[in-house]
Amino acid sequence: MQKPMPSLWFRLMALEYSLKSRVASIRTELEVAGIQSGMTVIDFGCGPGRYTVPAAGMVGRRGTVFAVDVHPLALKMVGVRAAREGLRNVQLIQSDSATGLDSQSVDIVLLYDALHDVEDRPAVLNELHRVLKPLGRISYKDHTLRGERLLSLMRSNGFFPVEQDLRVRFEKGLLKHVAFAT
Repeated sequence: MQKPMPSLWFRLMALEYSLKSRVASIRTELEVAGIQSGMTVIDFGCGPGRYTVPAAGMVGRRGTVFAVDVHPLALKMVGVRAAREGLRNVQLIQSDSATGLDSQSVDIVLLYDALHDVEDRPAVLNELHRVLKPLGRISYKDHTLRGERLLSLMRSNGFFPVEQDLRVRFEKGLLKHVAFAT
């Protein structure tokens, strides 16, 4: 099993994310990802929950967001944030790959700034492939793992890119999302 990063590093990362995060821009990113009311979503490598909590608000009571992370502190932070917001549709899963979810039960996976840190990428992608519905998608962005290296990895694990040129304008320029489907 993959070891989580040291707690101090995680806390510093969470602080950085909270300083960078703006609710409006995150909501726009989630809209671009296609999140709608009633969906089932995985936020894989959820960290402190900067996408988990807004996604839970967007899927509403009829939807569910699974926050998956290897770090117990991440899940604790997400749980506290969800409780503070009164969200009962967030479920926490501590894992480096296996989710324990039913096959073909998830509409969208958020894979944001996490895959580059994963030691066993094929195991994670195999699990995400298993849990995604036939028309399910991975919404992906990463500051490190991208380009041909990313496309090769995704294709070799049963995913193909869709909507590669979808862009969202943010205060500091353009953020590119790549969606993958099975």
